[in-house]
Amino acid sequence: MAAVLGVSGWVVAVAACACAAALLVRLRSRDELVARACHELRSPLTAARLAVHALAAPDLVATRPLAVLELELRRAGLALDDLLAARDGTLAGDAAELLEAHEVVQAVAESFLPVARGLGVELRVEPVPPGLFVHGDRLRLVQAVANLVGNALEHGAGLVTLRARVGPGTTVRFEVDDDGPGLPAPVAALAARPRAGRGRRGRGLAIATEVAARHGGRLAAAPSSRGARLVLELPLLTAADDGGRRGPEGPPLAGRAPWWRRVIS
Repeated sequence: MAAVLGVSGWVVAVAACACAAALLVRLRSRDELVARACHELRSPLTAARLAVHALAAPDLVATRPLAVLELELRRAGLALDDLLAARDGTLAGDAAELLEAHEVVQAVAESFLPVARGLGVELRVEPVPPGLFVHGDRLRLVQAVANLVGNALEHGAGLVTLRARVGPGTTVRFEVDDDGPGLPAPVAALAARPRAGRGRRGRGLAIATEVAARHGGRLAAAPSSRGARLVLELPLLTAADDGGRRGPEGPPLAGRAPWWRRVIS
């Protein structure tokens, strides 16, 4: 009997340890999601503030301040959606649509050109070939590319270049170059590190990596003569793949429940 009780005690102890470990993993995952949402609130609020300043002094920027302000407020709303979803250990859902690569590049460029000027860094945006269609969540893709550009502006040096072009096979590549010291480790290693060990670029790379994976793509570093070159690679669609998914022009958040409705419900 004593032996049976001893064995059962060990079983209970092991089960308790397993439950505690699972709970700890879940809490860490939730903490990471909360930290990610907070990280994603800072960038759009900064860009929105610059857009508001541009309304009073339109000669300071060559972009469309009202369009930038609307986009950045939508990005902030997405971050709040993610913050609410973090309670359940997940992210807010995606609202997929068919869009062209130049739309993502234009949105990121309009938001970050004023930021680049404020930092004293040159941001060069190369023309994007027409017809590069991708299927995905507009705000998530802007979120991913914006993190790459933001990292390059803040932690790189010299000229920062943003481009989109056809990649190998049937892919679209969003590329961000800078003239800084380069990455301290491979992209996958930086993105996978624990939160405290990612370094200056790590969280943005982790966010971009996850967005790429959710869209059937990947984030990688490409060879560069100097600095870093980060590449967000996504499946390329042709115009024939539209299938009516694009629909009439309208708000890019069609299909996603606004964060305030989730709060009320």
